[in-house]
Amino acid sequence: MILKTDKEIALMRKAGLLLWETHQQAKTLVREGISTKEIDFVVEDYILSNGAEPLFKGVPGVVPFPASACISVNDEIVHGIPSERTLVAGDIVSIDIGVKLNGWCADAAATWPVGEISADKQKLLDATENALRYAIKALAQKKRWTQISRKMQEQIESCGFSVVEDLLGHGIGRGLWEAPEIPNFYCTFIDDFKIEKGAVLAIEPMVNMGSKHVAQLNDHWTIVTRDKLPSAHFEHTVAVTKNGPIVLTCGPDGEGWAM
Repeated sequence: MILKTDKEIALMRKAGLLLWETHQQAKTLVREGISTKEIDFVVEDYILSNGAEPLFKGVPGVVPFPASACISVNDEIVHGIPSERTLVAGDIVSIDIGVKLNGWCADAAATWPVGEISADKQKLLDATENALRYAIKALAQKKRWTQISRKMQEQIESCGFSVVEDLLGHGIGRGLWEAPEIPNFYCTFIDDFKIEKGAVLAIEPMVNMGSKHVAQLNDHWTIVTRDKLPSAHFEHTVAVTKNGPIVLTCGPDGEGWAM
């Protein structure tokens, strides 16, 4: 884990605030009839016009990721590629965006309803957001990550949902992906770590309505639920400081999901 100084965390907050603003641009577009490609266009334009870099575009793979935002609808968990697909009422759409500003990264995601959604989908969104909310607060109370992840899993499963185990959160700083790996479930096969001052973590529970099992589409990026039931995703970049956890990707007055 690469621990950050207070000065470095302040610089990361600037990246996080720009990312918050970018998410607000995207959120205002979430409505029936808009294509996910249109949302991505606005996201990329806003990032570039503010002197920052969209972190996801061009990420290497079998094919480089072609967009600035990962936009995943319903049974798509993460890494959805924006396209001409249009949103319809009752959908849920997860928007995951990363930016780099002045050499420092920020990463955040949220799942939004399109119009009115079913009670089951709303319960899924609430459970996922609450898991992130718990994790953020628990950083001030717990000494090791497994103490937090165990409770996150218990909360999610008590709602009748499952935690995705194939996808993890991560450390973040000058690079988008830094150590440590951050599971949203209790396990012993991923190294545990101490919660210590200077840690900056991208915490991102991904929760399925049905089973935890996933599959990848032929586009080489989009990860979906194997049973085709919906999934939700909430994420913040969070710094651990002497004054407790600070969410770096919330709004200027501390507003945001899971706050």
